[in-house]
Amino acid sequence: MSAVRGASRPGGLAPVIRRIGVVNSRLTALLLLLVLVFGVVLGNALFNGASIRSMAYQLPELGILSLAMMVPLLSGGLDLSIISTANLVALTVAFLFHALVPHQPGVLWIVMQLVAILAGLALACVIGLVNGLIIARLEVSPILTTLGAMTLVKGISIGLTHGNVVTGFPATMVFIGNGAIAGVPLVMLIFIAVAAVMSVILNHTSFGHLVTMVGSNEEATRYSGVHTKRTLVKVYIASSLLAGIGGLIMMARFNSANAAYGESYLLITILAAVLGGISPSGGFGKVTGLVIALVILQLISTAFNLMNFSQFLTLTIWGGTLIAVAGLGRIRERLRFLQRFN
Repeated sequence: MSAVRGASRPGGLAPVIRRIGVVNSRLTALLLLLVLVFGVVLGNALFNGASIRSMAYQLPELGILSLAMMVPLLSGGLDLSIISTANLVALTVAFLFHALVPHQPGVLWIVMQLVAILAGLALACVIGLVNGLIIARLEVSPILTTLGAMTLVKGISIGLTHGNVVTGFPATMVFIGNGAIAGVPLVMLIFIAVAAVMSVILNHTSFGHLVTMVGSNEEATRYSGVHTKRTLVKVYIASSLLAGIGGLIMMARFNSANAAYGESYLLITILAAVLGGISPSGGFGKVTGLVIALVILQLISTAFNLMNFSQFLTLTIWGGTLIAVAGLGRIRERLRFLQRFN
């Protein structure tokens, strides 16, 4: 594995490991600085029980969708269809709830809810499989493939609902989105569990190592005997499955489903991933960096709301931050490369 990575990045694994450590250290320092600044400016208005609980309820849906974006980014790709997939999964589960789940609680009431949820997640896997096969087998650009999938899936969602909101879910679903266990929001516990599982998969399994190898240098990885096409298909299935889980969290939080929910999240998932140290060109990045970046973005968003900043100004700042982070990252890489040959 180290030979493959070294083929695409000078210096082998050591610079990659150092950079990941440095990124997390810088993000932690930035988080502490923001806590200090916003603490002075807003005081108890930001750091009180209600605000912290609000942030804990809001972060998980964006967090799981950001994990869905992280996986293809690590492979050197991109998945623009995650939000559309999340919404179609939510609408599918919502329709199945109304069609299958009886009104009276009981064993069948629970079983049918599980059937509906599993059917929605299966649909997400099918979308990911189609994306992966087109990207891996037909070698179509991930941007074009997932852009087309985004448009297609959203069109299906709008066609099924005529743009209407679907509401009225079982009490268990409402509890998942708005309930708490020992004072901790259940959605936050779900996010922590999903993030922990993804961290183990990406750092300690052959699939995770193959994803980073493909992202570092797909051609060299293929010549080393790795079935890169199969890995890419799995990447997009995993991305869509995570998007489906994010869609379930959104429908539980809002107690409704709609084809247009979370459209602004697409930019923020890319921003969170890049800010968290995931290379836009693939090859390296860690879940821990992504989580810290998500906390930073959620803190900034909440603080801006309390300061009555316009939502459009916030989006402008997100876009500028994404350009700055990506641009500075490329500049640092080129400077390091030039220093090695001087």
